[in-house]
Amino acid sequence: MESVSRPQPSSHRVVVLALPGVLPLDLGIPLQVFGSWPDAPYALAVCAARPGRVPVHGGPELHVPDGLELLAAADTVVVPGCAEPAPPPEEVVVALRAAAGRGARMVSICTGAFVLAAAGLLDGRRATTHWQHAAELAAAYPRVVVDPKVLYVDEGAVLTSAGVAAGLDLCLHLVRRDHGARVANQRARTLVTAPQREGGQAQYIDLPPSAAPGAGLARLHEWVLANLHLPLSVDELARQAGVSRRTLIRRFHAGTGLPPMRWLLEARLARARELLESTDLTVEAVAHRCGLGTPGNVRALFREHVGVPPSTYRATFRPPP
Repeated sequence: MESVSRPQPSSHRVVVLALPGVLPLDLGIPLQVFGSWPDAPYALAVCAARPGRVPVHGGPELHVPDGLELLAAADTVVVPGCAEPAPPPEEVVVALRAAAGRGARMVSICTGAFVLAAAGLLDGRRATTHWQHAAELAAAYPRVVVDPKVLYVDEGAVLTSAGVAAGLDLCLHLVRRDHGARVANQRARTLVTAPQREGGQAQYIDLPPSAAPGAGLARLHEWVLANLHLPLSVDELARQAGVSRRTLIRRFHAGTGLPPMRWLLEARLARARELLESTDLTVEAVAHRCGLGTPGNVRALFREHVGVPPSTYRATFRPPP
């Protein structure tokens, strides 16, 4: 694979690192955004840990003739995600640290954050990754401040994105940083996508309302989901479970890591999302069925926990009639 754009002396050099098992869309996004510009403000190239064949998740192999030496001259390094996050080879870690050390902008898409984290480039920084892998990233690299709710995080010299399509949001953000909103908007039009998406990754996180609160509370769990419209309290939950308030709180923490009322709020929000996706109920009716109070309270909770108002969430996930 050769550079996609024709380099000019003033071109910003973007190098995409393709590791074994690379996700094809994660790889294709930076190629599409930074490649094939009419006036070539970016010089795009792809490299591998070692020149040669690179397996692609779910697709044919790539032939990448260039190795890690390309990182030595990169202005921006992009690390796409891989299907299975794994520590990169030591030579990749060394090359990434060297690129960052001389001032290259370091970028990851999806689980590419694991590679930057392995190189120590996310230590002490906010970062994100695909919501399905956020807890794994936080556990494996405790010095990284993982934010699973956002589409991307801009820490200046180091930027990370959430899963898959969020890489497009981040790459357009980089164009906006480099060349301004007008150029980024035009690039977005060419790609037939929104220049900026409202809200964050939280609206795409799967929050199943059937998430059990822990051993010994299965019957209470079923009762709560059938009675979300009631004004429930910790004491009422303890009474329904036939245990003391202290025992209830301890079991909830053991089963979910959450206090009972926080778990209850998440169950109510999950049901509200389900109703917005699958019914034409008004926000007022959704609020009543889920025990979330007034429509204004629902809107405030959605903005805080989901990242967008209920109307935007419904427009995103419920097809028009």
